[in-house]
Amino acid sequence: MSIDSGLAPVVICCNRLSRSYRQGSHKVDVLRDLHCEIRQGELVAIVGSSGSGKSTLLNLMGGLDDPDGGDVSINGRAVKPMNESQRAQWRNKHLGFVYQFHHLLGEFSALENVAIPAMIGGMKKADAQRVAADLLVKVGLGERLGHKPSALSGGERQRVAIARALATSPSCVLMDEPTGNLDPVTAASVFELLLQLNRELCISFVIVTHDMAIAKRMDRILNLANGRLEPLSQGLAAQPLPGIAAEHPHV
Repeated sequence: MSIDSGLAPVVICCNRLSRSYRQGSHKVDVLRDLHCEIRQGELVAIVGSSGSGKSTLLNLMGGLDDPDGGDVSINGRAVKPMNESQRAQWRNKHLGFVYQFHHLLGEFSALENVAIPAMIGGMKKADAQRVAADLLVKVGLGERLGHKPSALSGGERQRVAIARALATSPSCVLMDEPTGNLDPVTAASVFELLLQLNRELCISFVIVTHDMAIAKRMDRILNLANGRLEPLSQGLAAQPLPGIAAEHPHV
């Protein structure tokens, strides 16, 4: 991280979040009075057991779902009072998303897939494609601009997804198991790319992961258990990445 996180602006603030679901006649509390802040340029890992609510929390952070209680602010603006159109515009401007499966549009080229968010945000097509080309070069796909997803490897498709998440110059990228569908070597390569982009662009990354080899490279590790986030430890972002295949516990 290139700036002091203690002095950096807050990008995402989760204040007393609660979220529950119904399973038959039972109410299951997934998040309970949860609070956290993500600051500019931070690398934050969220770990926890399967079903603990990690993806739910990520959806709330991104304004994709509403909490039962509490609120989320993105760059100082509360999400809950926004209508759907305002929320979509605010997400497009300030956040990027990367999932375990790339969700690229198969009928479009890599260049077009990356340009689409910028065009939705109001950028002219030529400018959006110029930004997209620059990002694809940055993620090592400068010679794959015209390739459709079916002509790309799994690692290349995930790199396109990362470039797409950066197309609107977001403050923060939210990632749900972004390397979970990749082989260990490709996963390590993709994660090194994220570290490089964090250093170069000072973008915050919040990564939900089961992989402690990845989590230990982050600035902070937060464990989600019993509906609340607790610091698990400080990350070890300066250390070299160990072999992911040798260390893949499910927390």
